[in-house]
Amino acid sequence: MSLRVLIVVTHLLGAGHLTRAAALARAFAEKGHATTLASGGSPGRIAEPEGVAFVQLPPVRTVGTDFRTLLDQAGAPVDPAYLEERRDLLLRTLSSVEPDILITELFPFGRRVLAQEFTSLLHAARARRPRPLILCSIRDILASPSKPERIAEAHVRILRDYDAVLVHGDPDLIPLDASWPVDEQLRPFLRYTGYVDEHPGPVPDGARQGIVVSGGSSAASLPLYRAAIAAALEIGDRPWRILVGRGVNEQDFQTLRDRAPAHASIERARSDFRTLLAQADASVSQAGYNTVVDLLRSHVKPVLVPFEAGHETEQRLRAERLKGLGLAGVVPESELSPQRLADAIRQSLSQPPCPPVRVALDGARQSVATAEGLALARPALHPSIDWSPLDRALEHANGRSIDLWWRDDDAVADTPQLDRLLGLARRYEAGIALAVIPHRIEASLLARLAEEPRAVALVHGARHVNHAPAGEKKAEFGAHRPVDAMAAEAEQALRIAQEHLGPRLLPVFVPPWNRIAPGLVSRLPQAGFTGLSTFNDRKDPFPAEGLSQINTHIDPIDWRGTRSVVEPDLIVAKLAEAVENRLEDGRDHEPIGLLTHHLVHDEVIWALCERLMEHLATRNIRILSIEGLFHNGNRITVAP
Repeated sequence: MSLRVLIVVTHLLGAGHLTRAAALARAFAEKGHATTLASGGSPGRIAEPEGVAFVQLPPVRTVGTDFRTLLDQAGAPVDPAYLEERRDLLLRTLSSVEPDILITELFPFGRRVLAQEFTSLLHAARARRPRPLILCSIRDILASPSKPERIAEAHVRILRDYDAVLVHGDPDLIPLDASWPVDEQLRPFLRYTGYVDEHPGPVPDGARQGIVVSGGSSAASLPLYRAAIAAALEIGDRPWRILVGRGVNEQDFQTLRDRAPAHASIERARSDFRTLLAQADASVSQAGYNTVVDLLRSHVKPVLVPFEAGHETEQRLRAERLKGLGLAGVVPESELSPQRLADAIRQSLSQPPCPPVRVALDGARQSVATAEGLALARPALHPSIDWSPLDRALEHANGRSIDLWWRDDDAVADTPQLDRLLGLARRYEAGIALAVIPHRIEASLLARLAEEPRAVALVHGARHVNHAPAGEKKAEFGAHRPVDAMAAEAEQALRIAQEHLGPRLLPVFVPPWNRIAPGLVSRLPQAGFTGLSTFNDRKDPFPAEGLSQINTHIDPIDWRGTRSVVEPDLIVAKLAEAVENRLEDGRDHEPIGLLTHHLVHDEVIWALCERLMEHLATRNIRILSIEGLFHNGNRITVAP
């Protein structure tokens, strides 16, 4: 699946918005999507992402926090002709890219000064046929306007023009509600992606020494640099490295150098910032989005001095949340002084190392997966999903029954993913068999199954542990262990599952990785099992006396490649082949089995499952009830 993606961003003060947009563009390009990044802020703030087409609009910027006055590169106020030139280039870019996905960064939640430009872009995008998927990309915290009508205006634009809002944060750390009034109309549009990390590679590990000070890319960090130099005079027992952003002019930079003591080096911001953090005892910084991601990844002990000029609240909110979790010390900007900063650093140095935090930091990858899923769910964007091979195969049936059933593996508890799976099954009145791992079952699973009359449980091995020798295919119950030991383990697993799940469990054995030693199959009835299910066409519907076997055949996951969805055309072709095979005279009519793994689904897999269910429903084909499936051989009794 290859899509054309256009991302539009204008950064006005620092480079954070552009950095995040570039990370998204890079992630789309790495997944094989033709990606264009259109930037309307100052050029040269970042390296152009590899594999991404870059369009520089006539740039605009601001001074300080006056976001209502736009300046050109020379510092002169821009006029209507200048803005019209930007708008025309943006519309030409839309026309030439012909995007399947259009992403606007921050607008309509911000950048109101450029509303006319964005409105023209959105109007032209909505007029295209097919209309692109339109997404808004925002950070974890927004600046909420003081006037309610501006909030209402942003919501109206979302409801009218957009398909979803990508929130690049973790709701367990900071939900969007903490900074923006999220009403019941806006909430369904939100898609939390986790934090976007511009450097997702591994963080180097090593001995820690010294203090690293950093500010944003603008001159707004000058008070922090000056306070840090003075604080270094108070703490002289370790080296300091003060990294100064490119937005600080050369004269101020040289003045900082002249004031610094010998044990404090003054340098321009460096590309190996995260490596420096990973090697530092402590850090001092503002609380911008990208800086906080760097801090969380490097596990350094931070002191945060959030930027608050012009009544800005974003960084203060983020800093206070990290402080509340015990992950940072905070010095409010209004209280910043050399002594206050030195005291906070000493306090930080006296604390134990920061513990690893459970914060989602794969926001770029998840943003791509979410966008892909939303695109896949819109037929207008994906005429490449050709259902005709399956439809032709079904027409050949001439009224003969084509049976399908659904098995999902690795259930252990009531999770958000399980909730989504069961909601999908309920929506299409589909029976579903959950292959549960006995030694990992949690009490919440039975409570949830009690609410789902069409869902039953099967026995998915014992612990889902690989016992195969190194270099061989994974198996828990393969031909690598004594059959007696495996039979006893399977019997114990059945008892444990029955104790947890009672009548919601069918005594059907589903070996992990769909591999089972032939010698164990004949022992399953003695262990209490009446059914067996693996993958691919079965050889015998009754492989042992008292044991029926019904397998699965269609798996939408590309396990050996992307671990996302297999190309949809391949899935349709395999379904069509399975239908044709079951129409052959004299052939055993094993039901076609759909196999899913809800805990590892990305948005693309979820979207494909939804579209498959929808298409089957339009052909009056239902996913059958599991009750009775393993008791009466080849035919299934459909639940009313």
